[in-house]
Amino acid sequence: MSVLVVIPARYASTRYPGKPLVPLTGAGGDRRTLIERSWRAAMQVQGVDRVVVATDDDRIREAAEAFGAEVVMTSTDCANGTERCAEAHAALGGGFDIVVNLQGDAPLTPHWFVEDLVQGLRDNPDADIATPVLRCSGGMLADLLEDRKNDRVGGTTAVFSADRQALYFSKEVIPFTAKSYGTDEPSPVFHHVGVYAYRPRPLGEYATWSVGPLETLEGLEQLRFLENGRRVLCVEVEARGRQFWELNNPEDVPKLEKMMAQMGLE
Repeated sequence: MSVLVVIPARYASTRYPGKPLVPLTGAGGDRRTLIERSWRAAMQVQGVDRVVVATDDDRIREAAEAFGAEVVMTSTDCANGTERCAEAHAALGGGFDIVVNLQGDAPLTPHWFVEDLVQGLRDNPDADIATPVLRCSGGMLADLLEDRKNDRVGGTTAVFSADRQALYFSKEVIPFTAKSYGTDEPSPVFHHVGVYAYRPRPLGEYATWSVGPLETLEGLEQLRFLENGRRVLCVEVEARGRQFWELNNPEDVPKLEKMMAQMGLE
């Protein structure tokens, strides 16, 4: 099965304008933009046939081409990364069996998250899309709860059935748990990792569906699949000692830089 990885990136983010071009300092002191670090993460994934950055902004295009990325220009009409991935796939002529959306705000995504995700879709022919979920440690759960306490969206959580079919995704911390957990103790909460693997047909159909009330309320693009009766497979991934966090707010920059320093990521 041929695999295309698309890194959707837009400049005009509501919460954090210009986010793809924000510099992050690695363990060795090198400062690279968020989009470059996300591209480098994508290039480490095994079994991928092509990696492209998809954007509608010339500033991002110029920056991406400067560090060697292939860029596909998409329209300003794309409402989210999924629509941008669909447009990029079509612009390339289609033909890929699996399209991966590696969002440009997750530079700490380990390559095995994506590899396990693609394998999960291959192993489950009834699934329309697949997405990774990571069981929260007590420390990660505390960070998510602290963000919500301060009215910040620090991450998305997922709940799913016994056969790993997604039931819901939320920017709230679900399911509710009153118990406190030690820093390294596993919790019942799963952090949704913002990566998707789509089959081409549902990806192409996505933009034709109306935006539903749940997607509107949560601001989560993957809910459009659930609201249209599509099967979303949650693939549990393992951190293997790696810390994971996404850049959602300016306050996340020092957190990511601290994580990169602790893990020795250049």
